[in-house]
Amino acid sequence: MRAVQITEFGGPEVLTPADVEAPQPQEGRLLIDVDAAGVNYADTHQTENSYLARQTLPMVPGGEVVGRVRGGDRDGERVVALLAAGGGYAEQVLAHPAAVFPVPDGIDDGTALALVLQGTTAWHLLRTCGRLTLGESVVVHAAAGGVGTLAVQLARQWGAGRVVATASSQEKRDLAVSLGAHTAVDVSGTTTADEVRDVLREANGGKDVDVVLEMTGGHVFDGSLAALAPMGRLVAYGMASRTAPSPVAPGMLMATSRAVIGFWLVHALRMPGGLGPAMDELTSLVGAGRLRAVVGGSYPLEEAAQAHRDLLARRSTGKLVLRVR
Repeated sequence: MRAVQITEFGGPEVLTPADVEAPQPQEGRLLIDVDAAGVNYADTHQTENSYLARQTLPMVPGGEVVGRVRGGDRDGERVVALLAAGGGYAEQVLAHPAAVFPVPDGIDDGTALALVLQGTTAWHLLRTCGRLTLGESVVVHAAAGGVGTLAVQLARQWGAGRVVATASSQEKRDLAVSLGAHTAVDVSGTTTADEVRDVLREANGGKDVDVVLEMTGGHVFDGSLAALAPMGRLVAYGMASRTAPSPVAPGMLMATSRAVIGFWLVHALRMPGGLGPAMDELTSLVGAGRLRAVVGGSYPLEEAAQAHRDLLARRSTGKLVLRVR
């Protein structure tokens, strides 16, 4: 069985079939023959051992797969699965049934992979954490990425009054606007929090913003927080810059009536119903033609390292996919 395994933090190597034994079914787990695996920013953090959960070696990255169940009552069923402990860059995986979802007819591999991780993330960022209400303004950072492309569309679907997208190139900003953003701006050239704050306020018609989805860190986080209106919410779900923001003082939050909420999808798995409500709504929207996943790149499994490099260098848009079978 092929798997991309990390043997030292900093770079993956591909093992030969003789190097890895096929996984065996475990009590309560489903064995899945993998057709494709998703690539995420979290995977790049895992390979650096800079993620929320500490990594140990050897380690196989990969948070989601699409394929077919082997054996049992669901033998042959086409499914998409979320793997909280990683291991998706492989030909076979074991997944907990609660995180395995049927893939409806008409949904391709890339879309299924985007929905189960980026889609459910965007859903919870806006609904569970950001608590978006009708008419509010939303800033979606990295709006051409996997989460961003879906968050822009969902914000419009759910009645946002103004969606402000940020992206680093004109092509990416045009994509965000085509997906429903009212305007798209560039904060990649800023160096201070004040610059970020001013760009976001100007993009929102000179007014403070209500909700920010933030995954950059550093001064972009600081400026986004400064741009929040009273009762505004900033939801942090990543730190792509690898630079920590300034410490947030509780007194400042009280004085401005702002909120900072962190989000990690692992905790949504433990909520009543898990990811089921999000997946049900997302697949329904796709089936109705009201939501589309942007698949920005497809790589063979052996080129996982190149997929990571393209993601980190901002050369990609939407969802990146590894072709396994």
